[in-house]
Amino acid sequence: MLSNLLKKDKTRFIRSYATIGIRREDKSRWERRAALTPDAVQKLIKETGTQVYVQPSSKRIFPNESYEKAGAIVTEDISKANIILGIKEVPENALIKDKTYLFFSHTHKGNKKNMPMLQGVLDKNIRLIDYELMKDETGKRLVAFGHFAGNAGMMDILHGMGHRFLGLGYSTPFMYTSMAHAYPTIAEAKAALHRMGDKIITNGTPKDFGPLVYAFTGSGNVTQGALEMFKEIPHEFVPAEDLEELVKDKNPRLNKLYGVQLEVKDYIVEKKGGQPLKSYEDYLHHPEKYESNFHQSIAPYANCVVTGAYWDDRYPRLLTNEQLAEFEKLKLKGLIPKGKMMSLADIVCDVKGAFECLSHSTNVDDGFFYYDAIKNQEHNNAEGDGIQIMGIDILPAELPISSSEFFSKALYPFVKELVESEPNVSLEQLSPLLRGATMTDKGRLTKDYEGLKKHLPKSVSHGTQKKTVLLLGSGMVAAPLVEHLMNRPDVKIVVASNVAEEAKALVTGHLNAESVPLDISNHQELSRLVENSDVVVSLVPAFLHTQVANACIEQRKHMVTASYVSPEMNALEKKAENADILIMNEVGLDPGIDHMSAMKIIDEAKANGSKIRSFISWCGGLPSPEASNVPLGYKFSWSPRGVLTASGNDATYKSNGKTHTIAGEDLLKEHFPIVQTPYSGFVFEGLANRNSLGYADIYGLGELSDIETMFRGTLRYQGYSDLLYAFRKLGFLEQTKPLNGCQNWPSYFDTVLSGKPKSLSVNERYDVMVNKLGLSKDHPMTEKVWSAISFFLSDQNTEFNNGGGGHSALDLFSSLLSKQLKYQQGERDMVAMHHEFGIEHTSGKKETLTSTLIKYGNEKHTAMADTVGLPTAMAVELVLDNVIPERGVLRPTKPHVYLPILDQLETKGIQFVERHEPFRPNRLEATGSSTW
Repeated sequence: MLSNLLKKDKTRFIRSYATIGIRREDKSRWERRAALTPDAVQKLIKETGTQVYVQPSSKRIFPNESYEKAGAIVTEDISKANIILGIKEVPENALIKDKTYLFFSHTHKGNKKNMPMLQGVLDKNIRLIDYELMKDETGKRLVAFGHFAGNAGMMDILHGMGHRFLGLGYSTPFMYTSMAHAYPTIAEAKAALHRMGDKIITNGTPKDFGPLVYAFTGSGNVTQGALEMFKEIPHEFVPAEDLEELVKDKNPRLNKLYGVQLEVKDYIVEKKGGQPLKSYEDYLHHPEKYESNFHQSIAPYANCVVTGAYWDDRYPRLLTNEQLAEFEKLKLKGLIPKGKMMSLADIVCDVKGAFECLSHSTNVDDGFFYYDAIKNQEHNNAEGDGIQIMGIDILPAELPISSSEFFSKALYPFVKELVESEPNVSLEQLSPLLRGATMTDKGRLTKDYEGLKKHLPKSVSHGTQKKTVLLLGSGMVAAPLVEHLMNRPDVKIVVASNVAEEAKALVTGHLNAESVPLDISNHQELSRLVENSDVVVSLVPAFLHTQVANACIEQRKHMVTASYVSPEMNALEKKAENADILIMNEVGLDPGIDHMSAMKIIDEAKANGSKIRSFISWCGGLPSPEASNVPLGYKFSWSPRGVLTASGNDATYKSNGKTHTIAGEDLLKEHFPIVQTPYSGFVFEGLANRNSLGYADIYGLGELSDIETMFRGTLRYQGYSDLLYAFRKLGFLEQTKPLNGCQNWPSYFDTVLSGKPKSLSVNERYDVMVNKLGLSKDHPMTEKVWSAISFFLSDQNTEFNNGGGGHSALDLFSSLLSKQLKYQQGERDMVAMHHEFGIEHTSGKKETLTSTLIKYGNEKHTAMADTVGLPTAMAVELVLDNVIPERGVLRPTKPHVYLPILDQLETKGIQFVERHEPFRPNRLEATGSSTW
């Protein structure tokens, strides 16, 4: 009896522990860190009995198996966890509602780029605890990677300086170091520094540069991490006041490096009279009274500056671009020694912060750029003029093991506190430290961060009222769009389609989505649907868009579509303006991402005073190389008819100062036989795409007469154009005459080839084909065409449906291709886009800049669906959030439209790789292959 009572009493007081989820990092392919190591997970489970869910990751530095052995559950779905741990920012669509999240959000300073994410955190009722704000009573950060950022940043800048010296014509010991990520441990990185140091002792540093001085700002974790690595090299520290004497020494010792750890007083002076800083406290409280003389007191003596001090815009910059330009001019005159302010390692990565020349963060792959302050130009040429700049924003990720182990140990007690609390513990019950680090709770900003309200997207409601998006159409690109928008709790989607099964499948599993039938010819019903929406997305066939647009104008509702602006749509400009609505077009892939990625580079060039002298853009939706094993090297996941008819469009473009026109009937014959991209493994050819000349005006490039080349084209694998042209010659692309009398696919081929309904033997069919091609029987193209015909006729079970007759040869050919050239289970598609810009700088110097995107499909969506559906969804969000003030018929060519979309696409793995190269003239030659 007593035993049973004790059992009941025990069950009555079982604690309810919170559970933990560890998310997979997805901001950068270099991000391999983990918030908790497997050892920490094992310890947490043992000490608390909690459950830990870990998203699988093949790039995380700790393998999935190590977490399983620690007792965690490795699963894609971590929604069962109450508390979710990450490292870097979490994409809005990946945020799970009603959870507690811990990660570096980079939002507490009002970072504009991350404000939509912060709004998503609020909308999803998430409690956000930011690691960066976890501080003790003295303000010291307790959970940070700063020391490792310093370690990695110091390694990287030493490596970078080796390349910079080499670009200037000097071989140095710095070439014996690599980027930090090349070393599995810090100990191995230090060993490399020891080897470099031995070379410095033996050979010295280049005497033409005098003593090499490294100036360090700050004194916290970042600086200490950088100094830790610097001290592994033969060195000597000197006070700032002795720098001038050191640099002017006629016989300096070059068998070591020199360091100076700067204090604020070394470069901050009073604005009035330029008197030295007397009171640091006064500077902190009245920064407007002070200015920096860094360009005079430190820059003339330092070869490299390593930043470890954080900065905000209340304080004067250490070095403005104007000051840097004055400095460089003095250096040109010989008034400042060679090599001074040669490199900047902005480890804290304050973009346009203490050092204005850091205009953007850099990535691990390409960590350095150069800024010529005199010309106000950025470039990537290690042999060119200017300061070398490094601003990698994920430096600790280069040392993933060491940094994760340190971070996990520091974070562990706070995670344990959260786990041992009730799953939905109130904010007041948390420790003061965790309360102070909490930015959001119960859908609101906490008291210390209410000032961020002014930075949040203005139109996103904090209430429960939903905005309705009407989606017309349910085709292949609709699914990514629906999924993306369904991550917003303030959005409801109505999918209207004449294919009920497709529409129902799209909304299944989404509480805020419904499907309805669509008869777009019923104007009254269409108007009713539009009236009850806030934004209309038109994914119906392109010729129906103006019908939808007119309904939107009548009901004064905004509209978004991925299709080209047709003349009929363009004619609605004034009506749309008068109705106070926007009709955003061309927000898919091509058109869409091509415009946005091009405008980013064009606007950046304009901002630097440069001019675009030539523009070439290629895009193609293709099967991945391993899936291109069919005639044409092409496959379809939608109706082939549009592709076939596009092959007969006229094309106009400008190349090397001359305007060229290709008639539609010759487009395939006069293709571009070789299209080169940075990825030499792809063997592309290309076709001119419609009228390219109008894009000079659309892109704001000025007078067409000032542009040497203006071209937009379509990418295909080599061999496509000749083979499709052969089918054109044979009559398969004929679309004006009805084709009658065909009972099956062999009779269809025989009828098209012979010109009359008759049955041919295999030999007769071959002879007729050869005769119509006008090629010899032993010509390679003859064999290729016959092989393709044999392939198309190889499957006797391919359904044939002539619908009672009346279809054209092209209609039936399209039907055949949709069956024979479709993607098989497990096959991937691919999107390739390549821009090439000829840029002329203010100095008259020219360079070539390329920007390339390669995106593969996955098990969930095709690459084409993602690259059309996602940017369209993101454009809808900008409309919902009132980010776009313009009205009328629009394209995504404004920065406030294309920048947020491109930023979001990067988080989805849709990212361009840019390269700066010496200028080269374009090679646009529509010669074809000479087969015809």
